[in-house]
Amino acid sequence: LWAFQTRKMAATRCVFCLVVFIIFVLHTFRLVPGHVMTVEEVRQYRERVRSMFQHAYNGYLQYAYPYDELQPLTCDGTDTWGSYSLTLIDALDTLLVMGNHSEFRRVAQLLADTMTFDTDVNASVFETNIRVVGGLLSAHLLSRKAGMDLEQGWPCDGPLLRLAEDVARRLLPAFDTPTGMPYGTVNLRYGVPPGETAVTCTAGVGTFLVEFGTLSRLTGDPVFEDTAMRAVQALWDVKSDIGLLGNHIDVTTGKWTAIDSGIGAGVDSYFEYLVKGYILLGRPELMDMFKEYNRTINLYLKYDDWYMWANMKKGQVTMPVFQSLEAYWPGLQSLVGDIDSAMKSLHNYHQVWRQYGATPEFYNIPSNKAQDKREGYPLRPELVESAMYLYRATGDPFLLQLGRDVVEAIDQITRTDCGYASIKDVRTHQLDNRMESFFLAETTKYLYLLFDPDNFIHNDGGYGDFVDTINGRCVLDAGGYVFNTEAHPIDPAALYCCSTFKQDQEELRKLHASLDFGSLLEDFEDFSQEKNKKDKNPSTPKQSLHSYMDPTLDESSASDTRQKTQFDKRKKHKVTTWNFEDKSTGKRPVLFTCPAQPFHSRFSILGEMFEEN
Repeated sequence: LWAFQTRKMAATRCVFCLVVFIIFVLHTFRLVPGHVMTVEEVRQYRERVRSMFQHAYNGYLQYAYPYDELQPLTCDGTDTWGSYSLTLIDALDTLLVMGNHSEFRRVAQLLADTMTFDTDVNASVFETNIRVVGGLLSAHLLSRKAGMDLEQGWPCDGPLLRLAEDVARRLLPAFDTPTGMPYGTVNLRYGVPPGETAVTCTAGVGTFLVEFGTLSRLTGDPVFEDTAMRAVQALWDVKSDIGLLGNHIDVTTGKWTAIDSGIGAGVDSYFEYLVKGYILLGRPELMDMFKEYNRTINLYLKYDDWYMWANMKKGQVTMPVFQSLEAYWPGLQSLVGDIDSAMKSLHNYHQVWRQYGATPEFYNIPSNKAQDKREGYPLRPELVESAMYLYRATGDPFLLQLGRDVVEAIDQITRTDCGYASIKDVRTHQLDNRMESFFLAETTKYLYLLFDPDNFIHNDGGYGDFVDTINGRCVLDAGGYVFNTEAHPIDPAALYCCSTFKQDQEELRKLHASLDFGSLLEDFEDFSQEKNKKDKNPSTPKQSLHSYMDPTLDESSASDTRQKTQFDKRKKHKVTTWNFEDKSTGKRPVLFTCPAQPFHSRFSILGEMFEEN
């Protein structure tokens, strides 16, 4: 009996231990949800993020402006990337996202009235593009929502757009290379500096499509988009035999100088812009490139939901590390519908954050610790960027908990009297005297959007605004905003509004030039004579020339599904998505979403899948 009772007690303990172990595993991998934040708690964190932004923004204005960045430990300013008040430009659209319209209007007008880029300053081509050109373009497109007085040509013209175009033209000399890949530095007044190194990173070559494509579509000048596409194609042409890229390249020869291949530092935004360039500009060849890269990445770089670095030629692992910059990848995966893989990787990255209260620049995966000499955290946004995208896609409360962890750590560890400081060492929480402009442009913006489900940025296409422009009536602010890699949102409907009008005008000109009116009249006379012979009722009046001259198109051969036209051959008139009007009400139907993309194919924006209705 004693032995039986002993075995029974042991079995009970084993069952109890097994249950505890299962619960532990489930909680570790978040299969059992933890605390679900209430609506009020979410609102409180949104307001806390707003307060964090305002503290840092006020500190910059008080202690650092007009320098590029705030130094938050000494409470003074410094120039870093180009001496053009970088933080002021980078933070501008965040003001609007958070609802501060009056300050947006003040700063936008200040920039329009006083900003000049005709300076003898050497600037980073990559950083100037994503932060300055991207920031100005976004602010230009958001000006109407902020209540600014608009020029007659808006959204295809305006002072902030002209500033963005001026900056981009000052970057173009960097692309004057045998390969079409840009140098890394350009003098804003004189072009590429003498003796400038020809070596630049992969991302520095392939991260221009969103900004340059937007400029071309708004202004009608194809030079920007063509230049960016040439650089992207140049990278595609020099990938290795197994389909991988290195991380640094000689732009004059196209020879790789660093052959470690990964998805992080030096490469990251190139992949990002292939997907976003496809969504924003409707260029399917970009998605084809990304799909091929994604296949090789999964084959050679992915191990147990981590992404490592490997030799681009042979595929063997060279660096088993996770980089803080790589945390953008789950958000990118959400845009192409790969939610399961994205969530698994994000769980890994969140565990790193919880280990240190930050993600170190390099984290050694086998040893589970921050890599020596790469142990800093400069307030990067990539982790919360992915959380925001995936929360829009899944609504998983774990992602709000992740955002909460980030807010608590940043506010408690990095806050200073005048801003927020980078972490020099995540192991000791020693601070560094720098607050990068992307803290206001990206980190706080993505956190705010994570906790603000009703923000206009999250519009899923259910509503939009009719805006009368010199190009006719356009539908704007209908959602589908595409963020550049600095979190500056671009409204694709504005690109469609400006570029379609210019395309229609050019097609009309070509059509007019190609018409042979003499042949048309001869064909009409032959047709009329033949019809009269067969007509059994000679008293039927002849139809006018216009009733036969209504041109039609072969829809199957149309190059752009957005411009296909449906024809009612009996009524002899055509109906298009942009000119149809309900005559009973005098109103035009709201377009399902901003038609800047070719909707014959499915795609996702902010984790939401859309398809043309």
